[in-house]
Amino acid sequence: MNLLQGKTAIITGATRGIGKGIAEVFAQQGANVAFTYSSSVEAAKTLETELNSLGIKAKGYQSNAASYEQAQELAADVLETFGSIDVLVNNAGITKDNLLMRMSEEDFDKVIEVNLKSVFNMTKAVQRTMLKQRKGSIVNMSSVVGVKGNAGQANYAASKSGIIGFSKSVALELGSRNIRSNVVAPGFIETEMTGKLDEKVVEGWRNAIPLKRGGTPEDIANTCLFLASDLSAYITGQVLNVDGGMLT
Repeated sequence: MNLLQGKTAIITGATRGIGKGIAEVFAQQGANVAFTYSSSVEAAKTLETELNSLGIKAKGYQSNAASYEQAQELAADVLETFGSIDVLVNNAGITKDNLLMRMSEEDFDKVIEVNLKSVFNMTKAVQRTMLKQRKGSIVNMSSVVGVKGNAGQANYAASKSGIIGFSKSVALELGSRNIRSNVVAPGFIETEMTGKLDEKVVEGWRNAIPLKRGGTPEDIANTCLFLASDLSAYITGQVLNVDGGMLT
């Protein structure tokens, strides 16, 4: 059974890591996929070809999620090309880590803009379509850091925590129209970004996790699949920690 058959999903920041994992799982489950990327043109073309080979319709869009205008344009393009917008996964995000005493205003603003304002931009952009359809599922990517904080990541934690408050508010506003808004908070997920870290450090992190391993992009993608599908039809305003028990 294909859980997303005939649905159209927008996934932001999908050319690598978690975003790519979500795009692949959604396509395998029958969803048509519109995905965004900021600069990786080659990776986007490769992903587009890979997804289309699964027999669904997929298209990559170079779009800056932090731009309100570009988000509006993107939603209009997707609606015209695909005919509906059933699922939005706000996954685009960056880090600019530093202790607060060394953090520049620019590094604070940039992280808030890309991670948090992008969620506002994209939700605003798809809202009208979902209201007309009287259905939709919005899945916003937070982090365990947004739930518990982390030294050296005040900007990132603020952005990811903000996503939780925003998502719960949207759930309250749009619930009567059958539009759901939920949050996924990944723990330590092993991607190409974490592959560059010192192996001893990574091993230490794994040992501190009750399930004794880092998560995979697929672990997050499967959770997003559940929240995007009708299996979670009565779930809204929730934060799902997908962290191997890290915050237990």
